[in-house]
Amino acid sequence: MRQPIMDLESGFYQNHVKKESWRTVLTLAYQSLGVVYGDLSTSPLYVYKSTFDEDIVHSETNEEIYGVLSFVFWTLTLVPLLKYVFIVLKADDNGEGGTFALYSLLCRHARVSSLPSCQLADEELSAYKKDIITGPAQTTFGSRLKSTLERHRVLQRCLLILALIGTSMVIGDGVLTPAISVFSAVSGVELAMSKEHHKYVEVPVACIILIGLFALQHYGTHRVGFLFAPVVITWLLCISTIGLYNIIHWNPHVYQALSPYYMYKFLKKTQRGGWMSLGGILLCITGSEAMFADLGHFSQLSIKIAFTFVVYPSLILAYMGQAAYLSRHHVVENDYRIGFYVSVPEKLRWPVLAIAILAAVVGSQAIITGTFSIIKQCSALGCFPKVKIVHTSSKIHGQIYIPEVNWILMLLCLAVTIGFRDTRRMGNASGLAVITVMLVTTCLMSLVIVLCWNQSVFLAICFVFFFGAIEALYFSASLIKFLEGAWVPIALAFIFMMVMYIWHYGTLKKYEFDVQNKVSVDWLLSLGPSLGIVRVRGIGLIHTELVSGIPAIFSHFVTNLPAFHQVLIFLCIKSVPIPHVKHEERFLVGHVGPREYRLYRCIVRYGYRDAHKDDMEFEKDLVCSIAEFIRTGTATANGESENLSKEDEEMAVVGTPSTHPKGIQMCDDDMNNTHCASTSELREIRSPPVIQPRKRVRFLIPESPKIDKDVQEELGELMEAREAGMAYILGHSYVRAKQGSSLVKKLVVNIGYEFLRRNSRAPTYALSVPHASTLEVGMVYHV
Repeated sequence: MRQPIMDLESGFYQNHVKKESWRTVLTLAYQSLGVVYGDLSTSPLYVYKSTFDEDIVHSETNEEIYGVLSFVFWTLTLVPLLKYVFIVLKADDNGEGGTFALYSLLCRHARVSSLPSCQLADEELSAYKKDIITGPAQTTFGSRLKSTLERHRVLQRCLLILALIGTSMVIGDGVLTPAISVFSAVSGVELAMSKEHHKYVEVPVACIILIGLFALQHYGTHRVGFLFAPVVITWLLCISTIGLYNIIHWNPHVYQALSPYYMYKFLKKTQRGGWMSLGGILLCITGSEAMFADLGHFSQLSIKIAFTFVVYPSLILAYMGQAAYLSRHHVVENDYRIGFYVSVPEKLRWPVLAIAILAAVVGSQAIITGTFSIIKQCSALGCFPKVKIVHTSSKIHGQIYIPEVNWILMLLCLAVTIGFRDTRRMGNASGLAVITVMLVTTCLMSLVIVLCWNQSVFLAICFVFFFGAIEALYFSASLIKFLEGAWVPIALAFIFMMVMYIWHYGTLKKYEFDVQNKVSVDWLLSLGPSLGIVRVRGIGLIHTELVSGIPAIFSHFVTNLPAFHQVLIFLCIKSVPIPHVKHEERFLVGHVGPREYRLYRCIVRYGYRDAHKDDMEFEKDLVCSIAEFIRTGTATANGESENLSKEDEEMAVVGTPSTHPKGIQMCDDDMNNTHCASTSELREIRSPPVIQPRKRVRFLIPESPKIDKDVQEELGELMEAREAGMAYILGHSYVRAKQGSSLVKKLVVNIGYEFLRRNSRAPTYALSVPHASTLEVGMVYHV
């Protein structure tokens, strides 16, 4: 049995194994409590306060309190437990979860990807084929649905917009959750002072905590991550113990409220007020989406165990305890005292307040980190402007920090806290964001059931109608409070979705322009006699987004400056709709034109959760992958290379020295000679002698199979070019709407997309290349 890949420092888990020992599962379940359930476990702080704030007027009976408890119990049972734990968690994308994981899963099965640079070769990736080659045969309806999605662009755009809506709401939740969690936690000071003064203390304290929380993000959660699980466990133990005490001490018969009959009595008595109060009850499931979104860090079984046996019973006891207390104290003069802390025994309020603040910080940290992660996914899939991504841990690649997004979230979070100043309106805003994400998940899951799981359409319809009806009821109750705070997530989601869609539209149009204006290899080869093109020493690395053909920006360059390097590499760095690409499958290499022209194409593929290399090791891996391609001759065997002048050249997957130690390796003279001599089964090929080389380069070649003279000559020329150095040719494009375009298109392209492009980060490879060896070629794109 393979051992799971774990980091002992924080316990994040890479879900690449099928079986785990029980010790591993329980360890992961313990660690998931601090990462996944921080937000969900702090919901008892504000659920009852938000529910009873305005919409329900207390009476002398307990029907309202019992009705709210019944709603809370069945909502927790049906949505987090039944929907997420037993159904949605199974829809993982090679161990990854979240809205974009569902979307990428559908893209793989129905070929509706929003990425314009998709190739058939991408479908040969092992992770790409993993879920497609298994399972029952696709149903007739599933086949028709798949073909319909693949034929109609409108349906593909609708699917993309649906995914963007869910993603935008998750980002909006990253603004609202820290605000309501921290503000509700510090609201315990209301018990120590009068109603007129406590709000003047709560807001500044909450703002100070929020500023500190966002200011510490650049250190990374791995430095304090070991504290997360103990804090949440202490909090869950605290609320469950207090809940059990309140049940026994105040109302041992409160368990009767678990009957669904009390929901009917509640709605019958309260009518419109009860329906509107569902927006507050909805807050009991905030954070449920994290169970699916954080699936990539843990295993399914560990998340199920943690929720089923720890989180779920603790929350039920906490809500039952609050209901038991309120059932004996429901006639109060000041409605602001219906919070969580009033049900806490007076001697324990200050210790509980401290634990609650720590738990709120942990829950906020989880949603902030999740926001960073989903923005990285969107950026990798071409749906968000390029941003600076800082990896805060050298061991755990999933822990990232995005400075621009962090400070924007902080400012928005402070604005919400200062602007609202109460949990009621914050709850209305947070509830709408949460339920919208759940509705999007339900819609995407119905497609996954048919297209990916190959189940009957009847099962998908039942799933949509059952869970969709529950979520639609809560959605309507949240939407009716549009003017009372619910407008905030809609405004935030609209802004973020417009940014993502404009960026995606501009990127797509720019790629289409490249495809329409690319030139053939024959055109490039025919330029030699007419323009007097000369080949200079070294390697020319042309960055392009095209996966075939010669980019227009290079033809623009070579027409004005008729010279290029003796070895030319067209490098395409692209993302594929899977979370991770294995290192041995990352490089796709092929010849461009006849072999003797020394033109190569190298496509480097990354998953949307992979970290892009931005150091000199990438350059070494690139050269070695081309050398390995030359040695193996996969695409040019049997002397057929002379006839390969077509655009769609044949390409081969090539490993790198880090993944194929028995393959070709590169050694510089300034490296430790003992390292070069350690591979006894390798023989050495040196580059031809040159005058005053920059540095000596040697390839270490396996002894077998034998290398013919042409291959040896090609390898020698590659080494000679590598010694002379690399020049990086980058394109700098200016996108403009072509003449005759509509006013909307001109606004989107000329103003929206150009503004985002100028204020976004350059690609990672553009930042890492040496400036002295970089040549930028400007060109105007009329799309």
